[in-house]
Parts: sequence; structure tokens; C-alpha cells
Amino acid sequence: MQIQDLPYPDPGVPDARSGPRFLWWLFRNQLGGQLKSLAWGLLHFLSISALPFCVGVAIQAVVDHSGRRLALAGGLLALCCAGSALGDTFLHRTAVTNWITAAARVQQLLAHKAANLGSALTRRVAAGEVVAVSTGDVEKIGWFVEAWSRFTAAAVTIVVVCAGLVVYQPALGGVVAVGLPFLALAALPLLPRATKRADFQREKAGRATELASDTVAGLRVLRGIGGEELFLDRYRKASQEVRHAAVRSARMWSLIAAIQVLLPGLLLIAVVWYGVHLARQGRVEIGELVAVYSSVMILTYPLRHFEEIAMAYSFSRPSATRAARVLSLERATSAEGSQDRAGDALPSGDLYDPATGLLAPSGRLTAVVCGDPDAAGLLAERLGGHPSEEGTSVLLGGVPLDELPLGSARTAILVQDKDPVLLSGTLRDLLDVPASGAVGAEEALAAAQCADVLAALVQGSLDTEDPMDARITERGRSLSGGQRQRLALARSLFTDPEVLVLDEPTSAVDSHTEARIAQGVRDLRAGRTTVVFTSSPLLLDHADRVVLVHEGEVVAVGVHRELVRKEPRYRAVVTRETDEEAALDGVRNEDDVLTEDAVLNEDAVLNEDAVLNELEEIEETA
Repeated sequence: MQIQDLPYPDPGVPDARSGPRFLWWLFRNQLGGQLKSLAWGLLHFLSISALPFCVGVAIQAVVDHSGRRLALAGGLLALCCAGSALGDTFLHRTAVTNWITAAARVQQLLAHKAANLGSALTRRVAAGEVVAVSTGDVEKIGWFVEAWSRFTAAAVTIVVVCAGLVVYQPALGGVVAVGLPFLALAALPLLPRATKRADFQREKAGRATELASDTVAGLRVLRGIGGEELFLDRYRKASQEVRHAAVRSARMWSLIAAIQVLLPGLLLIAVVWYGVHLARQGRVEIGELVAVYSSVMILTYPLRHFEEIAMAYSFSRPSATRAARVLSLERATSAEGSQDRAGDALPSGDLYDPATGLLAPSGRLTAVVCGDPDAAGLLAERLGGHPSEEGTSVLLGGVPLDELPLGSARTAILVQDKDPVLLSGTLRDLLDVPASGAVGAEEALAAAQCADVLAALVQGSLDTEDPMDARITERGRSLSGGQRQRLALARSLFTDPEVLVLDEPTSAVDSHTEARIAQGVRDLRAGRTTVVFTSSPLLLDHADRVVLVHEGEVVAVGVHRELVRKEPRYRAVVTRETDEEAALDGVRNEDDVLTEDAVLNEDAVLNEDAVLNELEEIEETA
């Protein structure tokens, strides 16, 4: 796998049962790159580790006055230097490739999961956690994946060098062979505590990231209610907690690093002391002593990778656990769809939800009134094929949405939630979305009453006369809430789906503009199925059909003016009546009923008297 091959045509199905399993899955899916990195790492480390032997041969050749062996040592030194340079160059190249491809695979998996879950993702996982996983965590995961091959090469090198030293000089080689495994495992008892502190640091950092993300997203609202300083104080406190946790974690890792420096130094002292003792006895030659001493010094380099892999794992494991938690989320319905319907045309017809009994007739504008805004949002997502929990599938033209491929379902039904997102770019980029082509950009903007929005965009963009080339800041922060809503509505109308579901599309718009939008949407969507979740009388009065959903069930169907008169629950939601007003209306309705009953009773009495009089007349005649 090369970097230029990204993105993957198919990133695969991850093993998201746990963080370690996810890391192992990433490693197995990059086995070719890992083997390349291992091969170049072995060339690099073994070439460096062979330098002391060459130096030892050269020194002994000088002592023995052997020019032939000195020339041989020089040639071997040149060969080792070339191998070290070549191995280091390609080890870095392959390791970075492994890092980038692992991070890119994780990001691609996260993007696919976000696209698959849709708006249900943020209902099940905090948005800040998703941001943390897709930014900082992917780098730490990639770090462990690319560090593993270097660690493996270092471990193999240490084993080979120890075996070589035992063969080359058994007395000193035995000391090194016994001491090096102890050096490699000396920091092992400290790793659980270091890992625990690193996990705590990552947890604090994740919370701070979530808080920062949520604060930035709601900054305009916070300023409006005077809560900006409160949230900034919370973030300062969270940031200081992250700093303290990072300092505690760094202390532990500095202790491990100190041990990795101290113990090799002690081993060097032991080798030199014992080597000098053997040299005095004539059991070791000067060249052999220099070779063994230099080998121990050189081996401190691959030993550092034991510390690196431990640190990489301790930091990547919680990151991989968070990534696995996001990737393990599944849609409440199948995303694959029925294979039998994969090649069929998009279904059309009535939109029906068996769970609530909501029916949106084909080609008509249906308004839905819910007393609970959260319930309305969940129902809107359900109608679009994004249910947050398992249940009976919504039907479009009699076809269950979960039997359709995910792309087909989303093409047929578009859901615009109550807080639509505008990405940074030009207005032309905003409207660069898949569309039927039946609705032009100017028609959609006019129906959404965006004339003043276009003027504001042109005024805020330098050297721009065409509104389509005007810049939109990130999330449209330079626009008001109503302006953002109208641009998002224009984008949805321009798409012109078979079924359009709008959740409170005019909640931030003034009444005069809202009335014009209601008429514009009705005219532009004529002959198309449109469902609007709203409690605005202006929108409800333009609907062909109004449905009241109460406690998860349809309880009333009609038109706005009829339901206002006859349905108290509908009237309470639409007119925002208080409990006292509702009780007063109930008393009035009860009085009306009693009056009507009294009139009926009086009519009955009159009818009874008339019958008796008629009977008396008949008897007299007889």
C-alpha cells in the first residue's frame, strides 16, 4: 500500500469489540507495509549493530600489524554504513506510510459511520467525542501501528546481537546476554501506572475537547444570554485539569526514560570492569573488549524502541477504545437494503409510519404538530429512515425503507433538521448538491425568501457582485439564525426530493417572512410530498392536511381552522395556551354542552306535550 493509493476503495469491516482488537485489526490489514518496514528496520539496526565488530577487528588488526585484516575491516565498515543509511531512509519512508495509511483508514471508517448513522450519531455519541476521535486519536492510533514494526526489528536485532556476542566472546557475551533482557523488561512494572495516568490524561483531554467544541458551537447563544464567561471558566478549569494530568503522566514517563538510561550505563560499567579483569588474565584481547563495549553502547539505541512501543500503546489504547466505541454503533435498521430491490427504481407514493399512524399522502403538504420538540425531531428522523431505536420501518409507497439501499432511501427522502449546518464556502458551493434538476437555484432562493440574505452576503464579500460567488463563513456564523434557516431551506428545495421532511424550518423567522415562505414552499412543492413539523399557525394554515401527534400516536387529523375549534390539545400547542386558560376553555366547553343538553331536554318536553294533546283530541272525537 502506497500513500497515493488512498482513500481505500473499501476500508473493510473493523473489529470494534475493543480497543486492542481494533489495533490488531489495523495491523493485520497493513501486513504488507509492516513486513516492508520490518525488513528495512532489520537492515538498519543490524548494520549499526555490526559496526562494533568491524571496529574491534580493525583495532585488533592494528595491534597485530595485519594490513589485510585492517583493509577487510575498512570494507566491512563501509558496507555497514551504507546498509545503515539505506535501511534508515526506507524505514522512515515505510513507517510514515504505515502511520498515514492507518490514520487515513480510521478517518475513512469514521466518515462512513457518520454517513451511515446520519443525525442519529450525535444522539448516541457526543459531538465533541467524534471530533476528538477523528483528529487527535487517529494520530495516536497511527503512531502505534507504525511503531510496532520498528519495535519488532529492534527486538530481533537485540536477540541476534546477544547470540553473536556469546559466539564471539563467550565470557563477556554471556554477561551482555543476561543483562540486556533485564534492561528491556526493567520498566515493565512501571507501565501499568504510566498507562493509567496516560488514560486519565486522555480522558481529561477528551472532556476538555468536548467542552470546547460545544462552547464554540453555541457561542452566539451564550453571548446572548450572558453565559460566555461561565463556560470559559469551565473550560479554563478543564484545561488546568488536563495540564495537571499531563504533568503527572510526564513524571512517570520521565522515570521510565531515566531507568532506560541508568541501567544500560550500569551494564556498561559491569562489562568494562569484567572485561579489564579478563584482559589482565589474557583471556580477552583488546579488540574483543572494544567490540563488546561498543556493542553494548550501540544496543541502547534499539532498546529505546521498547520504551517507545510502551508509550505508543498506552496512548493509543484509549484512543482506539474511543474509536471502536464509535465504530461499533449500528443503525436501528439495516443499511444494506434488500438485494432484490437494489436495481429497482425509487418508490413513490404515500409516506406512512406504522408506529404512530402518521400518513402523509403523496403530492400533498402535510403539517405535523407535536407538543414535544424532541419527539418531533425523533419522528422526523424516523420518517427519513434514520431511526434512533429499533422498530417497525416507515413505508414509502408500501415499501419499507429498511429494505431499500441506504443511498436510495436518502435520495427519495430528504430530512432537514431544526438546526441545519452551513459549511464554509461560496453560495454556489452550498447549492452544489445532488438535485433532480427540476428546480432552479433562483426559484429555490425566491421561495425561501432569501433576497435580503443575498444582499447581506454580497455586502460582506469584497470584490463580489454575483451573490452565488459570495462567501459563507463556517456554519454561517456571520448570518442571523433566520438567514441561516432560509439558506438551508433553499438548499433543501433546490434538491427537490420525492419526499421533503422539514423540522421547524421557520422557527427563527419573523411572521411576515414566514407567511411568504409558507406560500412559496406550497407553490414550489406542488405535486410533491412535503411534511412540515411545526406549530406555527401561518404554516399550518397553508397545509393540505394537519396531523396532531400526542404521546407517540396520531390523535387528530384535519385542517388547521377545524382543529383549532374542535381539538383542545391541538389548540393548546398551537396557541401556546397556559394550563389556566385550558381549564377555563374546558369550563366553557362544559357549559356549552350543558346548555345544549338543556335545549334538547326542553325540546323533548315540548314534543311530549304535543303528543298528549293530540291523543286527547282523538279521544274526544271518538
